[in-house]
Amino acid sequence: MSPIVTVQDLVTAFEPWMEPTDAELDAIERELPVILAEVDLLDAQIVTLDRTPGELDARRIRRARRRVLAARRELANRAAGATLPGGAA
Repeated sequence: MSPIVTVQDLVTAFEPWMEPTDAELDAIERELPVILAEVDLLDAQIVTLDRTPGELDARRIRRARRRVLAARRELANRAAGATLPGGAA
């Protein structure tokens, strides 16, 4: 009979080089408004999972969707502006 051995140490091993780079942290920080808006949208949707959404719930979800779209638009505009040649951002 052969013993069953896990490979957890290989999968979850921590190495110092596994830390996020400065570029990755900057990207997360740039996307943070979108992330927070999406969390608000999820919160609004979770509230309505166990009941029929009322008018206030529907309004809260619509507002949260608009915030997500606005945050995504702002992020896209910043990314597009940063790639324009000649520094015309």
